[in-house]
Amino acid sequence: MKLFAYACLPVLGLSFSLNSQAASIYAGKSKAAAVCAQCHSIRNISAEAPFPPLAGRDDAYLQLALKQYRDKTRHSDIMNNIAGSLSDRDINNIAAYYSRLQP
Repeated sequence: MKLFAYACLPVLGLSFSLNSQAASIYAGKSKAAAVCAQCHSIRNISAEAPFPPLAGRDDAYLQLALKQYRDKTRHSDIMNNIAGSLSDRDINNIAAYYSRLQP
């Protein structure tokens, strides 16, 4: 019985990881809808949008860009104000959401 329990631990850990990842993506979608979608769209379907598409961008790149806008080490009159209200968790969730969309 102990062997079975130990064999299940990695599976349970993976399940927890997938659930927390799904929760992060869901939270990112909600935050993106509230903060990003007005300019970038929620799924960024429009190829004619005046703002850069975010769908499919690298997770680490999105996190870095948003943190730089928030910290004002990357300049944009619009993005500095918007990103200024985001926590690290918000930024990670938004990046997780947009990075998993099809470009």
